Amino acid sequence: MESISRISSILETARDLTLEAAQNASNARGFRPSNTVNSALPLSSLKKLLDSRHERDVLEGLRKVIAMLYRPSSPPTSPLFSSVIKNIASPNPTIKKLVYIYLLHHSESQPDLALLSINTIQKSLSDSNPHIRALALRVMSGIRVPVISQIVSLGIKKGAGDMSAYVRKAAALAIPKCYKLDPATKPQLEEYIATLLGDRQYFVVGAAVMAFLDVCPEALHLVHKHYRGLIRKLVDMDEWGQLAVLRLMVDYARRCFPRRVTRGNNSTRQGFYEDGASEESTGDGEEIVVLDPDLRLLLDACKPLLQSKNSAVVVSVARCYLYLGTPTYIELSIGPLISLLRSAQDIQHIALYNIVVVCLAHPLPFTKYATHFLVRTNDTPQIWRLKLEVLTLIFPHSSTHIREVILCELEYFSRSSDPALVRESVRAIGRCSQSDPRTSLRCLRLLLKQISSQDGTLVAESLTVIRHLIQQDPTAHTKTVIRLAKNLDTATNPQARASIIWLVAEFAGAGGEHNIAPDVLRILAKGFAEESEPTKLQIILLAAKVYCHHLNRLNATKSSPTALESPINTQAHPPSSPTVTPSDAQKPPDPIPALWTYILLLARYDTSYDLRDRARLYASLLSIPSSTHLASLLLLAPKPSPHIPSPSETRRNFLLGSASLVIGTDAGVLGLPGYTPLPEWVEKGREPPPGLREEGGGAAGREELGNLEKGGMTVREALRPGSTAAAARGGRESENGAGGTAKHVSLDDWLAESSGQEEEEEEEGESASEEEMTEEEEEEEDDESEDEDLIGREPEAQRLVT
Repeated sequence: MESISRISSILETARDLTLEAAQNASNARGFRPSNTVNSALPLSSLKKLLDSRHERDVLEGLRKVIAMLYRPSSPPTSPLFSSVIKNIASPNPTIKKLVYIYLLHHSESQPDLALLSINTIQKSLSDSNPHIRALALRVMSGIRVPVISQIVSLGIKKGAGDMSAYVRKAAALAIPKCYKLDPATKPQLEEYIATLLGDRQYFVVGAAVMAFLDVCPEALHLVHKHYRGLIRKLVDMDEWGQLAVLRLMVDYARRCFPRRVTRGNNSTRQGFYEDGASEESTGDGEEIVVLDPDLRLLLDACKPLLQSKNSAVVVSVARCYLYLGTPTYIELSIGPLISLLRSAQDIQHIALYNIVVVCLAHPLPFTKYATHFLVRTNDTPQIWRLKLEVLTLIFPHSSTHIREVILCELEYFSRSSDPALVRESVRAIGRCSQSDPRTSLRCLRLLLKQISSQDGTLVAESLTVIRHLIQQDPTAHTKTVIRLAKNLDTATNPQARASIIWLVAEFAGAGGEHNIAPDVLRILAKGFAEESEPTKLQIILLAAKVYCHHLNRLNATKSSPTALESPINTQAHPPSSPTVTPSDAQKPPDPIPALWTYILLLARYDTSYDLRDRARLYASLLSIPSSTHLASLLLLAPKPSPHIPSPSETRRNFLLGSASLVIGTDAGVLGLPGYTPLPEWVEKGREPPPGLREEGGGAAGREELGNLEKGGMTVREALRPGSTAAAARGGRESENGAGGTAKHVSLDDWLAESSGQEEEEEEEGESASEEEMTEEEEEEEDDESEDEDLIGREPEAQRLVT
């Protein structure tokens, strides 16, 4: 009978294979028969297929139901829930998988019916097939019904101890789902995570680290004894596991390894076989970064990951080196980061954001890769903006040849037909001149060539940058301002004209009466009505500054000794005509007051509210010719030299590789929801003992934890950074020597040490009690002497009263 049943099953399998082959052949020829998976059947026909006794019919019905789930125009499949769920006990693994997919899709809409299948799923946790056990655990944790949270927790406990690594990985992936289902199960889940972190299979450990980061990222005491094991398995993990472990290690290292920096006279580097912490130095008298041996173990284990095909892994390694390592390690990550620029444009975009942040902190290693940041014709605006920014960051650190290449590149793109590219190129030239004063003259000459261009955008941006350059050294650019003033006849861009007028007004006091500012004001007053509003505002400012300088010269002449000897005309004058001496009466009247009055009249009848208010303000300041102190403070105050920051300066505080770094200021000050900033380095003396990172906790670590438990403190409180026990532990470590390894103490030594401490405490208590007794006796004697003195003074007081 067994042979007959086996033959019948073989025949059915062959029949199914033949039917599938025929369907595939018909689909390849363009025919779509009515019984294919893609054909839509009425719900009654599907129900008959699901209720059939033959597995082939049930499998065909389930395939059609699953196809209807993801087809937008299909009718709802929820009426078939009972017919589908009853097949969950089928021995066929394919049928079970399809039923589990359907159950995950409809468990939220029909939780009561989904609960009916929990018993069958629990039975599947004991199936002989590990794939069925893992799938059952996955489905159980995917049913988002809070009532079954304890059942899911028990299933995870059973899966965490399973013999199959595949099932243990499924248990690790189910832990975050159970935590979201019921946060009250967190203590139980932490125990399961602690067990899975010590697993021997690397793909199980990677899933356990993901669960750790989602459930209890602050419980670093669970990681101590698995620290070195995680680092050893790092190379063998998949990309997702590597990303999770690297993210965990950055936080762990910042909270558990203090940043030790010393100063030395010579560059020292310890040998390979020497004990203790390794050292690096960059020169005589400079800082030496002392790396902990466990931290160096992590940094060295990350080196092979720089060759990963996954760009996210390369960025994560660069993040470890940037926030944990020394400049030597950072230089190792520069080349792999540059190689990401050969990827697709979306990867280039994300990689350039991270490259800019690294370049802001360490621009020197990028100088030899300057040619990789030259703009290409097929680059998108987002990419060439970041490339131009990197070129300006490495410009002051590059050689003379590279500087010439960068300036020629920027000059070429400043003549582009794209206004955005022209604007960014001119701004980049300004940042280059600001970062390296030796090239400011070269950059100024490049920008002055662009003033005669017919492109208004180019002229406006060039003049804005020229204004910033002139403000850095005003005395050396007087002739440059005169040259710019000559371009007012040809400049048509409102922003360009406004920049030139502002520069002329800024230099209105240079040269005294021989300045060109009054003549420029006379020419501009003729066409004041046809100017744009930004230009009119600058013309009014120019008139106010010219008139203020004129009044200051008159007041200085009157206050001089020669002016004091001559008679002064005390007749009152209107604000527009300052007081003059009789010696000046024969001279022709100065045109500056007349120009000032004319400009005020033009502004008074202008249609712009801002222009009229500004003119009224300046007229009030200069209404009293003999008192111009307030006007001079407001109009003639020295301007600080402008600083043009890098466009990505606001992003440098975000964590490398995070989404908040890419989004920038749009993500807010605190970043996107869920963003965790980089923790600060733990203070020296507050870090956990190195013995805890020994395999299994280490003898020194167990000794330390035993002492803490005897003192009435929990392990988690003791290991928390900033606790008193951690501080005391750090003090003992500093006495034994910084950077050394943990000293292993035997049981006899520990008992002797504890008994000695008890004797010292008893002696200290006795001495304290004796000191208290002596103090009390001295206080009693002092009180008695005071009473005797009072008794002796009473007769004298009575005599004085009588």
